[in-house]
Amino acid sequence: MKNRFDLIIFDWDGTLIDSIDWIVHCLQTAGEQCGYDIPEAQAAKDVIGLSITNACATLFPDADQATLTKLTACYQQTYLSRQLSRNDLFPGVYDMLVELKQDGYQLAVATGKTRTGLQEALTATGTEELFSITRCSDETASKPDPLMLHQIMQHTQAANERSLMVGDSTHDLQMAMNAQISSIAVSCGAHPQHILQQYSPLICLQQPAELLNIIRG
Repeated sequence: MKNRFDLIIFDWDGTLIDSIDWIVHCLQTAGEQCGYDIPEAQAAKDVIGLSITNACATLFPDADQATLTKLTACYQQTYLSRQLSRNDLFPGVYDMLVELKQDGYQLAVATGKTRTGLQEALTATGTEELFSITRCSDETASKPDPLMLHQIMQHTQAANERSLMVGDSTHDLQMAMNAQISSIAVSCGAHPQHILQQYSPLICLQQPAELLNIIRG
């Protein structure tokens, strides 16, 4: 894949940072605090990547607007109670991002997180300066709508055929398909390889740091 792409867009949770189990815990805690049965772990994983409002609406379909507001508030309170650090990134991710940037690639993040949540994570991991642009679900349309990818490509002036989405969930890969750009899947996050392969990624990696050698060819 050497010289095939100019722009590499990463999902955040489950793709660059090992946070899926924590997010599942936070979603389960929010449900319990709001009087719902605790959702199964895979059901919680299946909504990761959506905006938190859409995730809660999917996981708790009978919740009215007031309850959704309470669910998202409970989720965010629990999520932000944990102090992140660079050690929460998957092994080799920080060095991979540095090397890709040094190689001349434009890097971006397209995430279902809120701006507050992503900003806290970028600061805690010391990665903000590595990205040309980041887009969050409370600034644009939630995945799998391709709007955030279109906005990132417009900002970086990257063509569709020169842009790559890297993600761990079906929402990431469906968004890439909707934007008509290539994707690479990683199976260390929300969804397993056999599910991700249904969305026609170029390849499915076990760990995100493997991307470096793939991109360099």
